[in-house]
Amino acid sequence: MKIIAKPVEMIAHTNEKGEIRPYRFRIKLEGEPEQVINVDKIIFKQEEKLAGNPMILYKCQSVDGDDKKFFDLKYELSTCRWILFRI
Repeated sequence: MKIIAKPVEMIAHTNEKGEIRPYRFRIKLEGEPEQVINVDKIIFKQEEKLAGNPMILYKCQSVDGDDKKFFDLKYELSTCRWILFRI
C-alpha cells in the first residue's frame, strides 16, 4: 500500500447515534481517469490524532469482480473532510 493523503468527495451515512459510515467516494489520481470507489466492507475503525488533530481511521475493502482492493480513509473531525490516506 502506498500513501496518497488526498482529499476525496465522499457519500457517507450518519445514524441517530452520530456514527459515520462511508459508502463511496470519488477521486482523480495523477495520470488516471476519475474513479468512483464503493466501500463494500469496513474492516475496522479507530480514533487517532495526527499532529494533534483528532481523526477517525477507517480500514476498508472494495470488491470489483474478483479483485479486492484495500485502502485507508481518514475523517478529519475539526474540518469534516475525508482523506484517502493509503491505497
